[in-house]
Amino acid sequence: MLHKHRSKAITHGPTRAAHRAFLRATGMDDADMDKSIVAIISSAGDNTPCSKSQGPQADNARLGIAEGGGVPVMMSTVSVSDGTSMNHDGMRMSLLSRELVADSIELAVRGHAYDALVGFAGCDKTLPGTIMAMVRLNVPSVFVHGGSMLPGHAPDGTEHTVLSAIEGVGRYQKGEITLQQLGGIERTSAMTVGSCPGQFTANTMGMVGEALGLSFLGSSTIPAVYSERLALARRAGRRAMEILTAGGPLPRDLVTRKSLENACAAVAATGGSTNAALHIPAIAHEAGIVFTLDDVATVFNRTPLIADLQPGGKYLASALNVVGGVPCVLNALLAGGFLHGDALTLTGRTLAEELAQHPGPDGKVVRSCDTPIHATGGVVVLKGNLCPDGALLKIAGLKSLTFDGRARVFETEEDCMKVVSSQSYAAGDVLVIRNEGPRGGPGMREMLSVTAAIYGQGMGEKVALLTDGRFSGATRGMCIGYASPEAAAGGPIGCVRDGDRITIDAVACGIHLHVDDDELAKRRAAWKPFERERLAGALEKYARLVGPTHLGAVTHSGNTSWPYPPTEENP
Repeated sequence: MLHKHRSKAITHGPTRAAHRAFLRATGMDDADMDKSIVAIISSAGDNTPCSKSQGPQADNARLGIAEGGGVPVMMSTVSVSDGTSMNHDGMRMSLLSRELVADSIELAVRGHAYDALVGFAGCDKTLPGTIMAMVRLNVPSVFVHGGSMLPGHAPDGTEHTVLSAIEGVGRYQKGEITLQQLGGIERTSAMTVGSCPGQFTANTMGMVGEALGLSFLGSSTIPAVYSERLALARRAGRRAMEILTAGGPLPRDLVTRKSLENACAAVAATGGSTNAALHIPAIAHEAGIVFTLDDVATVFNRTPLIADLQPGGKYLASALNVVGGVPCVLNALLAGGFLHGDALTLTGRTLAEELAQHPGPDGKVVRSCDTPIHATGGVVVLKGNLCPDGALLKIAGLKSLTFDGRARVFETEEDCMKVVSSQSYAAGDVLVIRNEGPRGGPGMREMLSVTAAIYGQGMGEKVALLTDGRFSGATRGMCIGYASPEAAAGGPIGCVRDGDRITIDAVACGIHLHVDDDELAKRRAAWKPFERERLAGALEKYARLVGPTHLGAVTHSGNTSWPYPPTEENP
């Protein structure tokens, strides 16, 4: 029994009189001192629609914790919105914020000796950051995705999302639409609070939370504006207290090699965000499990694409929610033999037992594994002499899975964006953006503005783009990212020159630079790191600590241990 286990260190014994004085100043009384203290940590804030819905949800989790006999303590962590940080220097802060979210939650929970944690997140990095913190702390935890926004609509009824606005820029640059029409798209692309509504990074990671067993099945696709979320939040608070009383299951009971493979299968089956291949190894790292991009690739390659979700497909998260949510995807995978049904969930029951209460595929939004959209997953890992440790390509929605072209090299994202904006590139080009990896950026910026502009200009599959940076979950087209090793680590991408021939084969999972070994060796010997401005502050610390992409771009050694603190009752 874990009930009231860690917080005794701040509430029990004569030497804790000053601690109790501080707690009384927060509104606690004598009875509360004998109860479990449960942290409710969200990224609630006004900086992004992804976070604006979380305040009321977190507030309702307080009711559930109180119903279960605990003392709820609310606080917020930071978030960096990819929606407003992209295509400028602010995007360097995005991936770094994943570590800051995880670190800040760890500091708050350990620093105050809280007994359990209910976490709410809604942005691309707050979701994995919160999950990483839960696994790192290994206290009773329940994870809740804050939910996605509902789509907007054009006058003709066409659904609009933020991706419509981003790709609309490319259409405007090409002359297909007027500035007034672009303004109309802008005003109908994000109509409610919540995360982006496609199977972009936030919703992909919400699905990962369910597949790992850290979230209630069926919870992540409930739209952010639905009142159903308030009841879900109360249930999350109650469940945290039940886990405390029962002594488990704890996050590291749930995050196992089997559940990590389940998470990868869910991503592959839905054509989810390539960012998941960066975040899943990082989550595994917190549990002390070595789970690399190669492990991700193994699952991606054996899992069929069965969900017709945007950006590569037709439907949004709201449509998936109508037909049964994430469980209908997982049930299809379970029936096809692509899921470990014996993995444990936060209810204490197995995934198969929980899925028995939910519907299977509807045949339209989600197909059975017997009639897949594609025989292998919607995301593939490419390897070759250009990316020895791997690179990622989302193939969902691609008309061709191969490309043969000539390199056009750019040292930064801005350099490439100038060329794309002026349409000074041609069909057959392989646009290579380097020095944007975790260390080289630093911060591994997303290239959504570049890729969306290319797609909006009608060049989405007429050119390829390769980078050691990242892509948004909304990216589509022949876009290969996460090239590892990155240029700053001496990776081959740093040796590519204008005019070099590059071939990409997603069927064979290969990417090849057609330069002989002797010439490549000469280039390596002559290579010098790209020089950016002097670093200081958070970016300097991150660049010194961050590891390679294929291992999750993590910043510490993993498998953290938090020993139980001694108390006067139990010295």
